[in-house]
Amino acid sequence: TAETLDQALALLRQDMTNATSQSKFYDLFLNTTFCVPTLDPKELSSDVTLEEGQVLPLIVESDGNDYLMIFDSEERLKSWTGTETTWIGVPGHVLAATTMPPLHIAMNVGSDYAKQFLPDEIAWLREVVERCNQNAAAGQQAG
Repeated sequence: TAETLDQALALLRQDMTNATSQSKFYDLFLNTTFCVPTLDPKELSSDVTLEEGQVLPLIVESDGNDYLMIFDSEERLKSWTGTETTWIGVPGHVLAATTMPPLHIAMNVGSDYAKQFLPDEIAWLREVVERCNQNAAAGQQAG
């Protein structure tokens, strides 16, 4: 739930070097499904063609960096956009695995629990996910 992620982030902010706080927050992040706002294909220029079922996440440029916007609840997404918006649910571990540099991630912008994920941090999370997947695969083979 959003509240638990908020609490974990609040704890992490108190001491960014605390391994337990880091582990708890990132574990929750990877296991949370986020609302990722998407662009309406009708609003795009005609030279962009989407495959059936393909979506374009909303990317916001700020200070020369591109941010993938994610929200841990539809309420937070709506309060940021100020309007009804289309979105897809994407688990944190999928975001970590598919967000490639130089893209940043901006979580819960407009709330007290906003957090930016830098490319290095996302790359580290991607490695964690890949390790978990390898371990899970190895466990299945052993079983």
